[in-house]
Amino acid sequence: MKAGGALVLTADPGAAATRAVAQATEALGDATPSLAVLFASAHYLGSAEALVAAIAERAGPLPLIGCVGQAVAGGAREVESEPAVSLWLGAGLGPVETFAMEFIQTSSGGAYGGYRFPREPQGAHLLICDPFTFPADGLLAHLNEQVPGAMVMGGMASAALGSRQSRLFLDDRALSRGAVGVRLPGAEVHPLVAQGCRPVGDAYIITAADGNVIRELGRRPPLVRLQEMAAALPGRDQELLARGVLLGLVIDEYRDVPGQGDFLIRGLVGADSGSGAVAVGGEIQVGQTVQFHVRDAASADEDLRRALARESAALGGRRPGGALLFTCNGRGSRMFAGPDHDAGLIATMLGDIPLAGFFCAGELGPVGGQNFLHTFTASMAIFRDPAAAR
Repeated sequence: MKAGGALVLTADPGAAATRAVAQATEALGDATPSLAVLFASAHYLGSAEALVAAIAERAGPLPLIGCVGQAVAGGAREVESEPAVSLWLGAGLGPVETFAMEFIQTSSGGAYGGYRFPREPQGAHLLICDPFTFPADGLLAHLNEQVPGAMVMGGMASAALGSRQSRLFLDDRALSRGAVGVRLPGAEVHPLVAQGCRPVGDAYIITAADGNVIRELGRRPPLVRLQEMAAALPGRDQELLARGVLLGLVIDEYRDVPGQGDFLIRGLVGADSGSGAVAVGGEIQVGQTVQFHVRDAASADEDLRRALARESAALGGRRPGGALLFTCNGRGSRMFAGPDHDAGLIATMLGDIPLAGFFCAGELGPVGGQNFLHTFTASMAIFRDPAAAR
């Protein structure tokens, strides 16, 4: 597998297409691209059709997915305020199948149409969704139950402010609703999801629950547990809890002492001061082990470093062929002291690899072998190339 990338800073669709295709093609050398991934900053909301048409004209007939996002990443850079286009070309990926999906409202709820996920999943799916018309979490829950082993990476488009304003790229077109994706059954894609949190206090077992409401943690009301824990924490952690309480669900119940990175993170979305119950942004079950979490820049940096270190060790000295980054629009300079944090750290720890990405309104990626919709994460699809040396 080989990839080439380009990051072009201009608001002109024709100029951006010409320069991006030339740079990414040159980086590929003699390899023939089989997939294009295109991300453009919010400046392109009004000219998305012209941009994707120009890319298709200059690159030739080529499967392509992408979107207009709030901001984009390319190489080791994250461009948050300037007009920018990030283009990624991949070669040697095996079969490539692009598709579009829609969510159709019905009297009984709704149905997903346009593409059927194979019952015997291979490789990976990349999926980019419109947050206003495509409830990705429902699709992922269905796949976890009905298509175990399916791997979905991607993100929710983030530039639009309302329904039908998003711009998703599919081949040579721009769509305003649904989702676009690509199936890569023969590619060696490794997922990396850094949730950017750390646990505080003690872990507890859910002893009473109903749907997404926790009524007891270790036989006591969860609000009581939270208040007691907060009183014993250092001042800095108390400040972080005041900004927002998060709950981690242990992924592997057989792990003796779960630590940072061993949880699926969900927010608390409500509480009842009378009963002490709390509501979680996701389904929970009696018997699950949970622990309260906090999030800050230091925790997010540490979590991503740890995940990249594991990936580097797994690569065994080889350099990835390329990567796609789906990072939250609450990260970047909104979370970290300087620019380019996620993309720059990836380049530092995995090498100067071809990378493209965008800032998402929700990130898709597997944790513990199941697919989830996340927030504040850096979700990354790493394309391994056994022939490449670091």
